[in-house]
Amino acid sequence: MYVSYMREKTMKILGIETSCDETAAAIVEDGRGALSNVIASQVDLHKPYGGIVPEIASREHLLKIIPVIKEAVNNAGIGLKDIDGIAVTYGPGLAGSLLVGVNVAKSLAMSLELPLYGVNHLKGHIYAAWVMGDPPEAKAAFPFVCLVASGGHTELLLMRNYRDFTLLGQTRDDAAGEALDKAARILGLGYPGGPAIQKAADGVCSKEQMPRAWLRGSLDFSFSGVKTAVLNKARNLGLLEGKNRTEAQEKTARELAAAFQESIVDVLVNKTIAAVKKTGAHGVIMGGGVTANLLLRERMIIAADGLPIIVPSPSLSVDNGAMIAAAAYFENIPVGPDGLNLDIVPSLSIA
Repeated sequence: MYVSYMREKTMKILGIETSCDETAAAIVEDGRGALSNVIASQVDLHKPYGGIVPEIASREHLLKIIPVIKEAVNNAGIGLKDIDGIAVTYGPGLAGSLLVGVNVAKSLAMSLELPLYGVNHLKGHIYAAWVMGDPPEAKAAFPFVCLVASGGHTELLLMRNYRDFTLLGQTRDDAAGEALDKAARILGLGYPGGPAIQKAADGVCSKEQMPRAWLRGSLDFSFSGVKTAVLNKARNLGLLEGKNRTEAQEKTARELAAAFQESIVDVLVNKTIAAVKKTGAHGVIMGGGVTANLLLRERMIIAADGLPIIVPSPSLSVDNGAMIAAAAYFENIPVGPDGLNLDIVPSLSIA
């Protein structure tokens, strides 16, 4: 049996997400039913640089935010007058990107006389699991171990109930997604790194071995060592000399990609299962762009040995507005709205 906040009518929340390089908005009903979910990606803009350029990201948000919100409202088949609240990411993230979303959300809340809810982006990734049909607590009882793995974050948390999170472990240097981006750039595989590495590694049986930073006795992560290892191997094998590679060099690059992916996945899976055993959690919730990786999903299910593994669909794993609206419903609404003095917190922590 799971808790549901009882209200006189359904509550439609407009969720706005601009923490990094996706301009996103969605309408979600009662924290679970996504009536729309619109995402404008900036991948093509940042691809030439092999990573996100903050100034370009914030300028693109300015251009896309209003059209994206209009599309989300239209796709939901409602009007602005039918919205019951505005939810927006206020951190963590890039300062310029966050400012665009927060200021637009505040303007809408003021003009429409609606409550405003500032949402923690990382908690949004966890609550994305509630926008999938049956909620997680219908599959397993609390508590859950939550793995948040994205371009800028890698954290393990214990979720005892709504609004009750304890940080179990976090990265001490590079996040998993950041390491994937850097490795893909080193190997000349393209951007974004996660999908590029997965594509290059598909069907490859690599004899290469990459290090794992286990940090014994801790649930923390470290991915800078494996990133340096792939750089050194690529340099020694002449893979940094340019794009005119031989067929043998391309094969070697794919093998390094496969070994790198194995290392990242191995650590994420083992740390997550260790957290489950330590806490006695009844299930695992995965969120963030890295969790769209197919090998990670497969290995986590195998390692869990029957324990429920709850992973949002790829469209809900990347940054999106639906997860922000869902998080607001469960996290913010029970304690009340924020004021129009809501400000961004680029380094906001999750717990």
